[in-house]
Amino acid sequence: MAIAYDFTAELWEWEGKAAWHFVTVPVDVSDEIAARMEGFTRGFGSVRVRVRVGGSQWATSVFPDSSLEAYILPMKKAVREAENLSVGSVARVHLELVDVRP
Repeated sequence: MAIAYDFTAELWEWEGKAAWHFVTVPVDVSDEIAARMEGFTRGFGSVRVRVRVGGSQWATSVFPDSSLEAYILPMKKAVREAENLSVGSVARVHLELVDVRP
């Protein structure tokens, strides 16, 4: 059985050398993901996911951000362009966990 979450989140840009764009996974969803995946995370505490925003689907990982106390989801340029998203836009996200353990 797939474990999936639906939420809306605002697109923001990482403050740094590279122009990475993310949405923040809501805290309640992040807490549930962390509990479900405890002991099964990958490098940097990442969790593999499948994502759908509008008509775009892709596989990626969410990463914990201790300052936000939530996971962050990278939004690649091809998706931002296809879905007409820019910083401050609100995206409707469908996120499905991969490699879920019973």
